[in-house]
Amino acid sequence: MSETAEWAGHWDVVIVGAGAAGLMCALAAGARGRRVLVLEHANRVGKKILMSGGGRCNFTNMHSGPEHFLSSNPHFMKSALSRYTPWDFVALVERHGIPYHEKKLGQLFCDRSSKDIVAMLLNECAAVGVQVVTRTPVSTIDAGPPHALVTAAGEVRCDSLVVATGGYSIPKMGATGFGFDFARSLGIPLRPTRAALVPVTLDSRLLGRLRDLSGVSVDTVTRADGGTFRENVLFTHRGLSGPAVLQASSYWEPGMPMEIDLFPDRDIAAYIRDMRVSRPRLTLGNLLAEWLPKRVARRWCALWLGNPRLEVLDDVGIERVQQACQPWTVWPSGTEGYRTAEVTLGGVDTEALSSKTMECRDHPGVYFIGEVVDVTGHLGGHNFQWAWASGHAAGQHV
Repeated sequence: MSETAEWAGHWDVVIVGAGAAGLMCALAAGARGRRVLVLEHANRVGKKILMSGGGRCNFTNMHSGPEHFLSSNPHFMKSALSRYTPWDFVALVERHGIPYHEKKLGQLFCDRSSKDIVAMLLNECAAVGVQVVTRTPVSTIDAGPPHALVTAAGEVRCDSLVVATGGYSIPKMGATGFGFDFARSLGIPLRPTRAALVPVTLDSRLLGRLRDLSGVSVDTVTRADGGTFRENVLFTHRGLSGPAVLQASSYWEPGMPMEIDLFPDRDIAAYIRDMRVSRPRLTLGNLLAEWLPKRVARRWCALWLGNPRLEVLDDVGIERVQQACQPWTVWPSGTEGYRTAEVTLGGVDTEALSSKTMECRDHPGVYFIGEVVDVTGHLGGHNFQWAWASGHAAGQHV
């Protein structure tokens, strides 16, 4: 950043936050001939893009639609998602010659590196004259109009102000509540926020019983308060993680259970009854180990089931097996919080925004996009698709 802050002055559009949503909004607005300035408080842009997908960025999902999002208004995201689809972003990726692949369930990843996506966005911004400034936190904002933003390097004014500051998740990467605080200062209501797409923790007693399973993954159907996901659960030294738990965590609240079906493709009680006839001398532990990792099968037997031969397992014993496995009902003690959460659930109430433009109804020229808004996607590229779609929607109108 130049010490003379040559970027200070009046702009058509100022965007606070150079993440996925902010950069998409910038390139869309710049393509319309708007003079756009992006202010980023961190030392580089797109940090969450760079770390996502194990460094390969799960940049969208081919099947992304409104059913993959949580919001107090389940209809709000439909307009933006329909006007900027996964295939629109894929076309941009292909135009830049970035190789990609589908991993599973419609999830699209870069073949090489997340850096390809950040470079693509910055190149698109540069091509339409967008100026991006890093290491420049905004201290105060006067909502105007015109909107005035004060930084340590100078003041800027603009006709349109876009807040793309994200949520609280992963503070070590610079996440703050700036966007939420600014919304409150304008009297804009917020939906309650909490960590989502996050591992859950277990109480010390249960954790002690399961600690030697850390690192083991199990195929499951996991449920929490209406959210049902067929994915793996991963045992950790703090509790449970893996895609199924991360997904269910967006639906889970303290005091609620998670139900984890360890045999998602069969009725374990009926199967044991069949095997009791055809393979009576088989032990329960060996039977369970045909479907579960051996360490999990042994631990379940040691903790709750014993290891009898099937020929001596009566109907009461079979019912006990089913209760321990289908589902295994867990009462998490909490989550790992924003430290490891991929997203923040809740945020700026969608009732305060136009679903077409993302503009505040009571504050003309002020827009909120991306994670700061009360729209939270499922795991697997959906949150990036919301960033692209909401950023593009605002970029067409600022």
